[in-house]
Amino acid sequence: MRYIIIGAGAVGGTIGARLHLAGHDVVLVARGAHYEALRDRGLRFTAPGTTHEVPAPAVTGPDGIELGPGDVLVLAVKTQDSAAALDAWAPRPVTGGGTAGERLPLLCAQNGVENERLALRRFRRVYGVCVWLPSTYLEPGAVAAPCAPYTGVLSLGRYPSGEDDTIRRVSADLAESVFLAPVVPDVMRWKYAKLINNLANAVEAICGPLTGDEAQALAARAKAEGAAVLDAAGIAHADAAEQAALRSGKVEMSPADGVERGGGSSWQSLTRGTGTIEADYLNGEIVLLGREHGIPAPVNETLGRIAGNCARERRAPGSMTPGQLTTLVDAAVSPSTPR
Repeated sequence: MRYIIIGAGAVGGTIGARLHLAGHDVVLVARGAHYEALRDRGLRFTAPGTTHEVPAPAVTGPDGIELGPGDVLVLAVKTQDSAAALDAWAPRPVTGGGTAGERLPLLCAQNGVENERLALRRFRRVYGVCVWLPSTYLEPGAVAAPCAPYTGVLSLGRYPSGEDDTIRRVSADLAESVFLAPVVPDVMRWKYAKLINNLANAVEAICGPLTGDEAQALAARAKAEGAAVLDAAGIAHADAAEQAALRSGKVEMSPADGVERGGGSSWQSLTRGTGTIEADYLNGEIVLLGREHGIPAPVNETLGRIAGNCARERRAPGSMTPGQLTTLVDAAVSPSTPR
């Protein structure tokens, strides 16, 4: 199996690096300065106690590679970039006949729960990946993953449910590559649990590290509201105890010397000034479900709106204090009565 990592940033680069180091065939897909660095020097991958130079080939998109029937596509872009990536890759021909959408498996190694639905419109064989993989894009051509003894947890399953020989083979390859990679029959149940955790990403992006009581309280409010909406919608999600039991003592933070651990994916988007952020598909998912089921979600609606504004205006993380953000959230939760 050859793994084509579409979006070789922090998460995608880490998955690609670990697979390559374990002897698997990998192609990294990137753009701009990151692609140029990968092309010219390979990927520098830093993990606890070590730094590896990973000479995996790199391309900018489907035009740079000939697809074969043994390829596995791993989608690791942010959700706001998924549709464009899927549209580019699905119609590509595969050696022996047919297209990628018709013949190749596609794994969604992404936050949120919308990517699999987008993919299934274009690909026949779609698999969900619940990603618990702290990692950081350091600079063009360099990523770091600070956890040990396993690099992260990648829970896998066919979308919308079930398993098959393909995902079991992928799981075995990832297990050889320093990941916990359990195959689960209900992968979306795990992805909805991760969605709840990711609701705090907007707070971190807007206010900076979640170290103070006010920031932590905001994160807790967003998660509690999200869980209540999922429960009202009848959507199952793994609980905190299940998640902790899966990774406890196996995936522990152990940052490498000289490598500063940044924030989560939304924090990194603001840091890099990309102009976009995935809050629409994290906090916005809760808002959508709340509206569909008649459950107000003012906390997540406010967080998503402000995070989106921060991205569009290219504000750096921490542009607002937790107190300022709390005031805006409180006003949305208990709006004053118009006169």
